[in-house]
Amino acid sequence: MESTNTGSANVFESRLGGIEVRARAHSLSAWFVLALRLMMGYAFLYSGWTKIAGGSFGAQWYLLNSPAANGSPLVGLFTWMGQTAWFVEFANVAVPWGELLIGLGLLVGAFTRLAAFFGALMMLLFYFGNWDVAHGVINGDFAYMLVFLAVAAFGAGRILGLDAYIENYEVDGQPLVERYPVLEYVLG
Repeated sequence: MESTNTGSANVFESRLGGIEVRARAHSLSAWFVLALRLMMGYAFLYSGWTKIAGGSFGAQWYLLNSPAANGSPLVGLFTWMGQTAWFVEFANVAVPWGELLIGLGLLVGAFTRLAAFFGALMMLLFYFGNWDVAHGVINGDFAYMLVFLAVAAFGAGRILGLDAYIENYEVDGQPLVERYPVLEYVLG
């Protein structure tokens, strides 16, 4: 594999709370961002598909038992969710189909930021539902949440993904993302 770093590497800049950061990304960074997107896409697509194909997924037991058993600080919220019939029905559909659609969006690189946002939200809920801080507050669920956020932040759908084409699709001679700037929050 040939790698070139010609000095035109991506430059990341941000200012937050009076602190400014600036860094240059290596030319291989795009491949690693792509790998993260594809890894999370496959993991979520597979997880959703196995729940749907198995036909026996139910969220209620998890909502009522796992957070209580592991001392989650949000046990009250999870108990409410598990005791609320409409929410259980919603979760029974939203979890497997959400995982499947998030995974599909990431694998093809379409609506990547939207998919990554919902993936990060799911991982945040799993983080509190699977509360295990025996080895510190950072666990796999938290790490996956950060991976989803990185995929969104780096616009990973533009790297060998459909988002690059969707953004540049022209409507009346104007790229779609220029015509509808709000799409920058769901594409990329």
